[in-house]
Amino acid sequence: MDETAYRQALKAAIPRNCPFEKTILTHCAACTEAEKHNIAEREVVSCNSSLAHERCNRLRELLRQNFVFALGKLHIDGPLPHAREMRMQCGGMRGIQFLVDGGNDVSDVSELLAMAVNRYGGLEELPFSEIVQLANGYYKAR
Repeated sequence: MDETAYRQALKAAIPRNCPFEKTILTHCAACTEAEKHNIAEREVVSCNSSLAHERCNRLRELLRQNFVFALGKLHIDGPLPHAREMRMQCGGMRGIQFLVDGGNDVSDVSELLAMAVNRYGGLEELPFSEIVQLANGYYKAR
């Protein structure tokens, strides 16, 4: 299957792809709203909740904005290399988890973000400088 056909099949089958798909597929985090699918011998993750999908998309944008310096970039205008994306996603999620309840394992991204919003008043209010510092300690590439 060529890449164009794969993208078309993916778009038809998965209306809301998970913004933290890599994090879930590598077992760095789990989410009750995530559902795994196999398309053309590839594993993908969809989101079952439009609210959770919007919240995760917004968080991913905020992580990208706040991890620029930590990733050694001046700005992020396109896709990141896999290791840097994983550092941002896994490290960011674990940093948020630590700030919310002191834990390391992210067992439910959707619940974690709801708790973070309740605690800080919104995703934009999260202490991203602390999250970035914690992420550097939590995620190490293989």
